[in-house]
Order: sequence, then structure tokens, then C-alpha cells
Amino acid sequence: MTYRTSTALSRRTFLAGTAAGASLIALHPYSVRAAGSQVHLRVMETTDLHVHVFPYNYYADRPDDTVGLARTAAHIAGIRAEATNSMLVDNGDFLQGNPMGDYIAYERGMKEGDMHPVIQAMNTLGFDASTLGNHEFNYGLDFLAKSLAGANFPVVTANIAKTRGSDPTKDDTLIPPYVILDRTVTDGAGVDHPIKIGLIGFVPPQVMNWDRKHLEGKVEARDIVETAKAWVPQMKEEGADVIIALSHSGIGSADHEEGMENASVPLAEVDGIDALMTGHSHLVFPSPKYAGFAGVDIDKGTIHGKPAVMGGFWGSHLGVIDLMLEKDGSAWRVLMSEVATRPISERNEDRSITPLVESVDTVLASVQAEHDETLDYVRRAVGKTDTPLHSYFALVADDPSVQVVTNAQKWYIEEMMKGTEWEGLPILSAGAPFKAGGRGGPDYYTDVPVGDVAIKNVADLYLYPNTIRAVKINGAQLRGWLDRSAGIFNRIEPGSADQPLLNPSFPSYNFDVMDGVTYRIDLSRPARFDGDGVEIEPGTTRISDLMHEGRPVTDEMEFVVATNNYRASGGGAFPGAKGDTVIFEGPDTNRDIIVRYIVEKGTISPRADGNWTFAPMDGTTVLFETGPAGKKYADSVPGVTIEPAGEGEDGFALYRITL
Repeated sequence: MTYRTSTALSRRTFLAGTAAGASLIALHPYSVRAAGSQVHLRVMETTDLHVHVFPYNYYADRPDDTVGLARTAAHIAGIRAEATNSMLVDNGDFLQGNPMGDYIAYERGMKEGDMHPVIQAMNTLGFDASTLGNHEFNYGLDFLAKSLAGANFPVVTANIAKTRGSDPTKDDTLIPPYVILDRTVTDGAGVDHPIKIGLIGFVPPQVMNWDRKHLEGKVEARDIVETAKAWVPQMKEEGADVIIALSHSGIGSADHEEGMENASVPLAEVDGIDALMTGHSHLVFPSPKYAGFAGVDIDKGTIHGKPAVMGGFWGSHLGVIDLMLEKDGSAWRVLMSEVATRPISERNEDRSITPLVESVDTVLASVQAEHDETLDYVRRAVGKTDTPLHSYFALVADDPSVQVVTNAQKWYIEEMMKGTEWEGLPILSAGAPFKAGGRGGPDYYTDVPVGDVAIKNVADLYLYPNTIRAVKINGAQLRGWLDRSAGIFNRIEPGSADQPLLNPSFPSYNFDVMDGVTYRIDLSRPARFDGDGVEIEPGTTRISDLMHEGRPVTDEMEFVVATNNYRASGGGAFPGAKGDTVIFEGPDTNRDIIVRYIVEKGTISPRADGNWTFAPMDGTTVLFETGPAGKKYADSVPGVTIEPAGEGEDGFALYRITL
């Protein structure tokens, strides 16, 4: 099941005329130079590219200096020039995530022999290997197979199997679980050595819920740590001198739980793994974001003593692990390591962005045609809006950008329920703000002005290629659903001033607003669920005055909720949405439904109706951050009074709400 290729890593041109060992003192960060049988190996990582090759924001239709593999490529070229031995790997989530990905999947398509643009760009850069991320499955297994067929590098994932065996090593895996690369490295004395470098890949097993429609009955997922414990010894038996885990899984709890999504910390404890490339969380490691995490050392860049890196997202950073290897008899061992990330841009005090590198022309040229085609694709007008569609205040009040989504979903499901046994049940619609700042930064918001609505705007309103679903729930589950969403808010002490409102670790895509009912959120009460959806305060609720058409919602009432496949299949662990309440599975993506809705209406008027608000708390104020461009809308937010409160961190603006 392994690939073996033989490619020398030596790059002597930079060191020509100079003793290799002496040059390395200046070129790598170690205070001790590689000498004798010691080898300095630099392993570079990209992760969560999400089809971002060009430094371009297709949603805003403008250049963007903060993204793009073409920019990251400058760092890659620099390291290859300065390092005697280097490797380049990708950590998954490369096929989906921006309009270019959707254009290829839905408009152009992938036929046998076609080349996917992100694969073409990766081939141009000469990647050594990659793993799959969870978003590789978004367009189905056939699309995935045709896309991977063009890769000039092995792609590995160990914990997705077409059929399961008695243990992971007996599985018929979807793609090879690992690869052992035969390489040649040069030591500090200029002597070449053969080395076998093993790379094994992992993806969150939650893909079976997130992409149930594509995967159910076709593949199965295994626990990441269980899988590693089975395969890594086999890699050792096959002669792997160094093993690097390509873990498309975040850095989370140190305590292993079966099927955990963010498993990189317990994965690092698996004997035989020498280093970890991580991702999935769209964060940077090492960084203060991970201070205090058990088993994690942000100063050394290690997890359980092993070097690990996470290179941001969309090409924002290149992750670099420096390994000093030493030959110990016939085996290699890691003598020491250092970890760093190289950003492609920096944000200035005045909120402007300074690019730190320029794009590499060969990478741009490799996808120029698809870039131009994507621009034509996203600029097509499908209708008009007489209301600005923005998400600057979507986490603190009813919001027009979410309203247009819930309106379209409800419009579609109302039609689908006609003639069924559920016709006549009240239809609600759940929607969440996808672009609401957070890790995406102060410019990461939907902002569609009055006027034409193009496909690029619909993609901006709804980032993911989810498909429509409907679930049937009761009033008790509805309340639980809303309580799960309300976990985004911190508990607020009545009578206190300027308390932080939002929990920054709670993703905005799990903040569902439920259209079709009215309700209040009482922030003085504790959250019923933690960030993972585990009930920690049974019997309590933050939801008050829950009404449907002016009548209090009782536990026994029944509702149909329009939502998406991710949520309906258990994504986010919402009460009433665990996969067993689905009554309708549509073939259409939520984006396509929004487009059809706009086309039919011609002009849409998705004004936020203020169907949810905060319960009043005398003498209490809270603070939250949003993008500074939201200033022009602050006076028109329904249900709350918002006032400026100065500058926030990292380019955000700070606002105050009086409860």
C-alpha cells in the first residue's frame, strides 16, 4: 500500500564553494551546526488552502494580500534556496472553500484526465505529499478521485476505509494510508545518506456526519489515534527512519476520546511518530492561542515533546519544522528540533495590510485560465436586493444576511412539504452567519450593497456547498436547539458594566438563528451546553418568551425545520438534529436554493424582523467586536442599541450594547 519514490533533497547550488557544515551555521536556527553524521532537514507545511491560489478575494472581487498559495510559494522558494535538505507537504482541505472550487465542481466539472487548478498549482510547486482534509469530501468521491488523479505527489489518509477489517491494518483504505519516501539527504560534512521518510495522514472521523450523503454506505471512518497505533509500527517494520503525521485535526484536549475531532495532542503520544503537521482549526501553532493546553509547549513548538506546526489557513502562513537528525548505527533519531511559521502579510496599527512577499509568477500562471473563468462565474447577476445584506452584527441581533438564507430555505421546504404527511406543520428555518469576523479577521464579513446580487454575493452569503434538509422536532428539542446556539454568549452579571459578550472559541457557524418563532436570550443564566454541545447544566435554559404566531411554544408542539445536511446529520451536536429526525433530503445545495429564490423574486427585501432579542438587564452593558466597516449600519440594527466603544484588537472595532 505504500508509494516509494527516489528524489535527492540536496540543493548544493546555494552552498557552492562553501563547506556545507559552516554554511549551515548561518542558514538554520540551531546554535549547534550539523556535523559528521548529523543532518538538518526542513519540513514545510501548507494547510487548509481551500483553493486559495491567487491572492484574491472572490467574494469581494478584489485582490487580497492575506491569502494565496502563490504568496506562500515565495517562502517555499526561499527555504529551498537556503536549506540543504527540505520537504514540502500539505495537510488537507485544498479542494473546496472558495468560488473557484465551486466553479470547478458545479460549472466546469471534472472529467477523466482533467486537472484541478489547486492540484496544478501544487504540482508546480513540487509537493512531496498531502493528506485529505474533511472538505475534500464535499463534492463526492467521484469528484475527489478525478481530482487526485492529476497529483504528481502521493495523497495519504489512514482512517477512511472502503471496508473495515479486524483492525486498521486489515482495512481496504480509500486511498493509501501512508507513504514511505526514499530520499537522499546531505549531512554537515557534505556526505549523502539514504533515508526513508514515512508520512501518514488522518482526517476527522466526523466526515461521516458532515458529508453523510456522499459517504454513507461507501466508506467508514476510524478513530485517529486507534488508527495511528496500528499503522505506525507497520511503517517502522517497512523501514521508515522518520515518521511524520499529517494530522488534519486540531490541537485540543490531551485526553483521548473515541472518535474525537481535534486529536493531535493524544496523537503525538503514539510511539514512533517523530513530528506532526496539524491543521483543520485555521489557527497558527506555535502561538499564544494554545497557551495552557495540556501537553503543549508554545515556546518550544512541541506536543508531548514532539515538534508540531499549524500553518494558518488559505496560504496565510508556511509552517516549518527544523529537524536535526543523527545517524545512530543503522537508525536515525531526532536530536533536536525547532518550529516556526512564516506569514505572508502583517496588519499595521492603522489596520492596513502590508504584504511580506510577492506572488510567484509560475504558480499564478498555472491557474490563470481558471482564475479568469472564476471571475466571469462570480460576476453574473441573478437579481436585486433593496436592502443591504451584511453580517457585521449577526452575532448580536437579527440580521439581514441570515434572513435571506432562512427565507430561501423556508420558501423551498414549504413547497417540498406539500402533499406529504408533514404538510400543515409549522415550518421554521435555521440559519447561521458564516462570515462573522473571528479567526477570519476584521474584514471577514458579508457586505452586499443595495442593487444587483451576483453569484459571488450568494457564495458570500452561504460559504459551504451544503445541501438542503428538513427535520421534524418538538418544542422541547426546539428550545434545546436555541440553547445550544446561545452558548456563543458569555454569562453576564446583572448590573455590571462592559462585560465581554461573545465566547471567541464558539464558531459563528454554530450560532443558529431560528426564523418563524420569537424568543429572548437571558444572558444572566448559565449556558446549558458547552462548546462541544455537551449538556453541562441540565434543567436550565437561557431561552425565554419562546412563541410561535403569538402562542407559547410547549414541549409537545411539532415543527418542521429547514436546515442543511451538516446540521441535520449531527454537525454541531444540536438537540433535534442528530441524524434521526430527518424527514426530507433534497438534491439541491442551499446556495442554489438562494439563487433560485432571488431569481423568482427578482428583487428581495430580506429585512431583519427582530424575532430574537436579549432579555433586558437593568444597569448592564456588554462589549463585542466587529469589523470597522460595520459602522455605517450600527444605527439601524433591530432590537438593540449599539454605540462605539473604541478600537478592539487585531484591527476590529469595539461596540457596546446596553441591556
